[in-house]
Amino acid sequence: MIFDVTYLLWIAPALLLSLWASWRVRSNFGKYSQVRSARGLTGAQAAAEILRQNGLSDVKILRAQGLLSDHYNPLNRTLNLSEGVYDSTSVAAIGIAAHEAGHALQHAEGYKPMWLRSVLVPTANIGSSLGYMVMLFGLLLAQPNLVLVGAVLFSAVLLFQVVTLPVEFNASSRAKALILDYGIISEREREGVDKVLNAAALTYVAAAVSTLLTLLYFLMRSGLLGERR
Repeated sequence: MIFDVTYLLWIAPALLLSLWASWRVRSNFGKYSQVRSARGLTGAQAAAEILRQNGLSDVKILRAQGLLSDHYNPLNRTLNLSEGVYDSTSVAAIGIAAHEAGHALQHAEGYKPMWLRSVLVPTANIGSSLGYMVMLFGLLLAQPNLVLVGAVLFSAVLLFQVVTLPVEFNASSRAKALILDYGIISEREREGVDKVLNAAALTYVAAAVSTLLTLLYFLMRSGLLGERR
């Protein structure tokens, strides 16, 4: 049997980290989405102020569907904010909107990790769709070389996730600094923004850890990493 209790124990740290991160995101967003910012700007207005202060007049701010579906699209230079962020005047909404505006600033400045992440998207998609299955079939057929091929493909996913970490951390760091510098929030409201963005960043760490442990597991079971079980 390929997937036994060993696999569950192997990936347990990543699963626990992922669950904890998801809980923190929901908990902190739920809490600070109820805290109205003193200045009263909406998420869309906060993002617009950051873009204006940095001379990015060609970035459009759009309303997106879904819960926490906020993202910046470098292909069409649009900053897409979910309904719970776009119109909300909460501390949580402003933090998330500012984070996405941070990605727009990265794009405008040619931030290299962001450029590298964009370059890695096609290979990461291939690795995500094929890598796992190739590794699985390699184990089923007892073909270590096939597992190795799948591992190489799957490694593209891990590389993408690792490169994503500085991109996300940097966007959050920019957001935290700029919303204070521009008077969008007060120092007293900084704690809420920090907790929301830090929790969101942890989800990216959890994803990378999960991918790494999955990759190591397949290599271990195939005998490519240590002794075969």
